[in-house]
Amino acid sequence: MEGDRLLPVVDDRDTAGFFEAARDGRLAIRMCNGCDAVLHMPRAYCHHCGSWDGRWHPVAGTGTVHSWTVVDHQVHPSFPVPYTVVLVDLDDVPARLVGHLPGTPDLHVGQPMRVWFETLADGVVLPQWAPATTAISG
Repeated sequence: MEGDRLLPVVDDRDTAGFFEAARDGRLAIRMCNGCDAVLHMPRAYCHHCGSWDGRWHPVAGTGTVHSWTVVDHQVHPSFPVPYTVVLVDLDDVPARLVGHLPGTPDLHVGQPMRVWFETLADGVVLPQWAPATTAISG
């Protein structure tokens, strides 16, 4: 069906906690219980200390634009063009997250961003990003 959004796998053992937090309106990053290292991309094993014991740590949901690209060639009917893919440096942990913004917003490196939560089909919730000064409706 044209226009239906693709849904992520939300019950994967490495990433399910990310989507569970999003359903609760929280942004969370995987961290090691042994040494507090950030485990991003999410994984069970800490390559810093060797621990298999981790947790989903809530983060502030604020960050700054690291980079972005505007997509103007449609590659899938679920994503009408133009749209912008943004890469955001989180403020409180050394991690970057990706987001989808409709259209071609005016962005610049270092621009403050904040998370918002987009509800899709089947109750799937995705953290998305918007400029901190933009009113969010979703």
